[in-house]
Amino acid sequence: MTRDSSPPPSRGGPAGRVRSEPGQKAPRRSTPRTTATSRTSSASTARPRPRRAPAGHGSTPSLDTGVLVTGGASGIGRATALAVAEAGRPVAVWDVDGDGAIETAELCARAHGVRTHAAAVDVVDSAAHGPALADALVALGSVGGFVHAAGISGPMSVDFLDEAAWDPVFDVNVRAAALLLRALLDPFRAAGPGSAAVLVSSIEGLFGSAMLTAYCSSKAAVLGLMRSVAHRYALDGFRVNAVCPGAVATPMLVPAFELPGFRERIEERTPLGRIADPAEIARPIRFLLSEEASFVTGTHLVIDGGMTAVTAI
Repeated sequence: MTRDSSPPPSRGGPAGRVRSEPGQKAPRRSTPRTTATSRTSSASTARPRPRRAPAGHGSTPSLDTGVLVTGGASGIGRATALAVAEAGRPVAVWDVDGDGAIETAELCARAHGVRTHAAAVDVVDSAAHGPALADALVALGSVGGFVHAAGISGPMSVDFLDEAAWDPVFDVNVRAAALLLRALLDPFRAAGPGSAAVLVSSIEGLFGSAMLTAYCSSKAAVLGLMRSVAHRYALDGFRVNAVCPGAVATPMLVPAFELPGFRERIEERTPLGRIADPAEIARPIRFLLSEEASFVTGTHLVIDGGMTAVTAI
C-alpha cells in the first residue's frame, strides 16, 4: 500500500520546498589513489598515503532533501517524521502498519506543508525495499536522510531462546537497517553533501538485561553497524550516528507499563523522574540529521533522563 500525501490546496503555493538545481550540487569527491610501478619492501621508499580533501566541506548541504523514516506509524518513528517535517524536509513514512504510515504522512503534510509519501513496508522483506524507495524518490524528489526507527523487542531470557525468538528481532532491528543503508548509498550520493542517517539503538545495547537477550544483542549490533557504515560513508561525505533511548512512552512499552509497579520503578531510577515522550527522542534525531551536527559521525547519543549515569538499567 502506498500513498502520496500533499498539504491541502488552501495552504497555497507548491507543497514542499524548492530543491536546489542539479548544477548547485557539489560533485562527489572520491579518494585519490596512487599507483606504483614497482614493489619495494623498504619503508623509507614507500609512498605516503595521500590526504583526502574533506568530502562536502564548504559545499551546499542537502538539508532540503527527503528523509525516509521506518517504523513511522507510531512512537519514535512518528515523532521523528513530524520533527523533520517541522524543519521543512519532505518525509517518506514506512511501516508494516500501512494505515498508520498514511496517517503519519497526512499529519506531516497538514501540519507543516511538506511533501510526503507513505508505504506499507515490512522492512524484513528486502525485495520490497527497491520498489518502495523508487516510489519515495519520485514523490519527494530526493532522499538525503534516513532514520531506522522500526524495531521489535521479544522479551525472553537465554534459557528459553530459540531461532523463532532470535531471528525476527535481528531481522528487523539489524538486518533491515544494514540492507537499507546499502540501498540508500546511491540516493545519498545523488542528494549530495549533508546526507545523514540515524539508527535507533537503546540503552539496552549498552547494558545487559537478563530477560531481553535478543533485544540487547540486536541493539548492541546496531551500534557496531553504525560505526562500520559511518566509516564507509565518510568517503562520500555522509554521516551515520545512533541514538540510545531509555524508557519512552511508545506502543512497545505498553505491555510493560501494565505490570504492577513497573512504571513507578522506572521513574524512581531515572534522575529526571519520568518516562520520555517520543518527541524528546525525535528532536535529537533531527539534530543529528541537520547541518548543526556536520562534524558528528560514528557515535551514539544516550537519551535516558540520566538513568545510566547513576545506575544500571
